[in-house]
Amino acid sequence: MNSPLTAPSTIPHDPAAEDLEHQREAIAALGHELRRLVDATVRTAASPATLNRLAGGVRALTEQLTGHRRQPADIPEVDEFPGGIRMYSPVTGTGSPIAPPMLVTPMDGGVIGRCLLGIAHEGPPGYGHGGVSAMLLDELMGWACAAAGSPGMTISLQMRYQGPVPLETPLRVNAQVTGTDGRKVFVEGSIATEEAPSITLVQADGIFVAPDPEAARALFPALDNTE
Repeated sequence: MNSPLTAPSTIPHDPAAEDLEHQREAIAALGHELRRLVDATVRTAASPATLNRLAGGVRALTEQLTGHRRQPADIPEVDEFPGGIRMYSPVTGTGSPIAPPMLVTPMDGGVIGRCLLGIAHEGPPGYGHGGVSAMLLDELMGWACAAAGSPGMTISLQMRYQGPVPLETPLRVNAQVTGTDGRKVFVEGSIATEEAPSITLVQADGIFVAPDPEAARALFPALDNTE
């Protein structure tokens, strides 16, 4: 008789799901190394000769990424859109060379994101760019809409900068839906540090709207090919 530890798995093997996971792991691995390269690039004081030599090396690497190239309206096969994994999101995408990337988890009444901004996200020396703070909040507030069952697109985002956001410091980003009016969803968001979560550095109020089916098809024609 098989013990629980040795009993054969009853979960059917899914080669497609396994291939997808391997693809995502490879994308994340490349994204991680590219983020290290971006960080080194914006920190370096290397000589012009070194920079020119490295530019040639990077050019050669870029030329190895051959084959089909995704067009702006294409939905990556590794993504779950709408409302799921976005591998190349500039905020949460582990495959993006510019993303922090932010880790999103649900919380009571909303979602919480955790990330750390690097020098590539710098505005004033030592602090994050105000536009990057807006991008973090816009993304997470969209996640809050999806978590509440009302995924939508931003139509209004009002920012209040109450303090500079430090670089290379663990951040806590919060977002929660505060109300709805038809297809409109009202959302609040904030950024603080993990060390002082009660001190709000940036606050935002947003309005999101869920496009009707006809508008969604016009905006995202590739969705018809994923069904």
